[in-house]
Amino acid sequence: MRTLQWAFSAAGLSAALFLLTGCSTNPHEPNEKYILVADNTKIAYWQTALQGLTHAVNEIKVKGEMQGPDGHDPQGEHEAFRRALAEKPAGILVSATDATILGPDIDSAVGQGIPVITIDSDAPDSKRLFFVGTDNFNAGTTGGNLAAKLIGGKGDVVIFTIASQANLKDRLNGYKAAFAEHAGINILQTIDMNGNSDIAFDSAKKLIDSKTKVAAFICLEALACPAVADVVNRENMGGKITIVAMDTDPNTLDWIKKGVISATIAQKPWTMAYFGAKVVADMHLHPPSPLSGNWKENSFAPVPQFVDTGSFVVDKNNVGTLSQQPGGGQ
Repeated sequence: MRTLQWAFSAAGLSAALFLLTGCSTNPHEPNEKYILVADNTKIAYWQTALQGLTHAVNEIKVKGEMQGPDGHDPQGEHEAFRRALAEKPAGILVSATDATILGPDIDSAVGQGIPVITIDSDAPDSKRLFFVGTDNFNAGTTGGNLAAKLIGGKGDVVIFTIASQANLKDRLNGYKAAFAEHAGINILQTIDMNGNSDIAFDSAKKLIDSKTKVAAFICLEALACPAVADVVNRENMGGKITIVAMDTDPNTLDWIKKGVISATIAQKPWTMAYFGAKVVADMHLHPPSPLSGNWKENSFAPVPQFVDTGSFVVDKNNVGTLSQQPGGGQ
């Protein structure tokens, strides 16, 4: 289900621009600390987000850092959030890899007066103030329409995902909606690669070795498609099987340049963390009252429900413009 988006009024937009550009007198204290909690923090995507966070906190002259497990570990992210909360930061940004696990943590933080916003992957049933990130259903339909065009509207496709992540569920629904317009497209398998590229590699190899006719491999996160492209390339099938990836991991961009990955759907993790840090810092200074109010169902809510940071297609025609930029994704 797509999230209802709010439209900014002229006054609201002016306020947002004022927030981002800052003012002559800094209202923040230098000991304020803002923490981004994420999963799989060593991948390029989260390192890019960290750059956005760092840029934001440097502009407003406060402290900021990212915490979370190096690899895919939802329970480890839960523990990282609890450690972050124990520091009593001025605000928390979190990507909820598993909203069932992180939801109570978010509620606890808000209950203690600490503003929390989600970025990248939402926990919509929690008391988080709002979500900053990609319209993931739209990203899925974009990828689905592109994949359908590339395979001529027919064939079996295999999708790689992480089953626990809400953002990937939305992307999958977007792909399904796009494919529903093409009776000749069939989703042969949806594989939970659980944040492990080896699972994607082994699964793709098994399918190819079994002579299963796959028209396209689709990846809903960043790590799977570079591994899948490696398999396809080793089997000398580059250009014969369509691959639509997610995010701008450097390996993904390299495979696009080599003609093995057809395209990828790029997100903006730098923007998510930069804008998210600026907004949560403002929420620290001017918190909604009450902080834990049901703002999602309030016509006079002081915060939006969702801020869409956008996504776009990267293929051989524009990959060169991204080659010098940090990337990645989940």
